[in-house]
Amino acid sequence: MTNGLDLALPAGHTWRDRAVDAGLFCAAVFLGMVVLGVVKEQGDLPGWAAELDPLLGLVACCALWWRRGFPLAVALIGLPAVALATSALPACAMIVANFAFRLRWRQALLMLGAYVVCMVPSGPLLLGAADDLWLDAAFSLAYLLAAFASGNALRSRRLLVERLRADAERARAEDERRLADARRGERQAIAREMHDVLAHRISLLSVHAGALAYRTRQAEAGAGPALSGAEVAESAEVIRGNAHQAVEELQEVLHLLRAEGGGEPVSLLPRIADIDGLVADARATGQPVDFRTELAADAVRGLRGQMHRTVYRVAQEGLTNARKHAPGTPVSVRLTGGPGGGLTVEVRNGLPAAPCAEGAVPGTGGGLTGLAERVRLDGGTLDHTATDGAFTLRARLPWPAR
Repeated sequence: MTNGLDLALPAGHTWRDRAVDAGLFCAAVFLGMVVLGVVKEQGDLPGWAAELDPLLGLVACCALWWRRGFPLAVALIGLPAVALATSALPACAMIVANFAFRLRWRQALLMLGAYVVCMVPSGPLLLGAADDLWLDAAFSLAYLLAAFASGNALRSRRLLVERLRADAERARAEDERRLADARRGERQAIAREMHDVLAHRISLLSVHAGALAYRTRQAEAGAGPALSGAEVAESAEVIRGNAHQAVEELQEVLHLLRAEGGGEPVSLLPRIADIDGLVADARATGQPVDFRTELAADAVRGLRGQMHRTVYRVAQEGLTNARKHAPGTPVSVRLTGGPGGGLTVEVRNGLPAAPCAEGAVPGTGGGLTGLAERVRLDGGTLDHTATDGAFTLRARLPWPAR
């Protein structure tokens, strides 16, 4: 049977279904005529049965056209035919296979029992003798069970195909979901990296350009000396250099992301040692930065590349935020920790006494959010507080002991 699985299969209306129905109808009619002819030649049928037999056989054959949509009704129509008409035997075999295929298993078993009850006494009733009763009963039972088994086998195959199709659909949906998650993660990674690079470099450009514009306005107002050609050229060169560095760092970010996906060695990954250059760039804009590290150089070299990049990005985001939101205030950067005790990155800057000027660098508002996600992926925590006149950005990262 079908392990108790109740499944009502839908009726089909395609050209293929209609062609199959036509073929089964023709086969049932032809085989029924053959059986009826053989029985009439033997002269075993009584007169009333010989007249009724073709009519019941035709009804059973015609019922096959509705076997898909009304399997239970067709099965009930076949009951008198299987009991009184020898010409209905081929059609009844198809009806039995059909309800085994389409009905729920309890209904199918009940109908099979009804067919057995109707077909077993048909031999003595039609032939008028009970000499071969056991042989007729065995033949009838084997005939019905064979038809029922064939229908059940088709049902089991259909259920298996449907289950495999559903599994394939679920697998494809899962693959699409994983692919969408991978693409979303890739977009988020690219967005984080590009934010870190662009926010830092553009803030440097803004500071240099703002200083140049301020000096120019002061000179025009007579409140300060005019900029010399050398000073203008130097400022323009600094702005140009930072713009070129921004483009180069963006290219490095894209190369880094591709290299991480392909398993290639990554040489462009920012490292903790590169924070010195980050601090030098900030100091070049006039930002007072105090940088101190308590990390042992030998121990730092053993850190994962991802940890190097996270520490660098935390320091970079802290300096960038201080430059945007509290320009001119002192900034301190501290790196502490060691193997087994974790690594802490702390960036502290004073809060501005007044709101930022109109020309201050605008922020996207997503820097700290993306940074917190980056730190979380490394198993660490990120917090930021504004107390006692200072803003503190602190990241704590795990540093396993060797």
